[in-house]
Amino acid sequence: MDNDFKKEKKMSTEQIWLIIGFTGQTVFASRFLIQWIVSERASKSIIPNIFWWISLAGSMILLSYAIHKSDPVFIMGQSCGFLIYSRNLYLIKKEGKNKKNDPSKIMKVR
Repeated sequence: MDNDFKKEKKMSTEQIWLIIGFTGQTVFASRFLIQWIVSERASKSIIPNIFWWISLAGSMILLSYAIHKSDPVFIMGQSCGFLIYSRNLYLIKKEGKNKKNDPSKIMKVR
């Protein structure tokens, strides 16, 4: 009896982790839908700030799932992405405080 209960409990734990994994993947994939909608409305390619926030949230959820699965490839990929998304958000915030970082001025050749 105890062994059946443990199997049932383990099964429900695995189901919860599958839900976490699919949720992370859905959040992560939704960023492209949002980017597409924003770009269509503007009639040009735009990456809105929410794209990076959703990337960060999806990456955190997927990283948790990857750690649970002990998958070093998945862990490495999501860790790198997490750092890049965080850096982009930092740069966006920094740009808001300091408008003189116009890319056209940075790339200007003398």
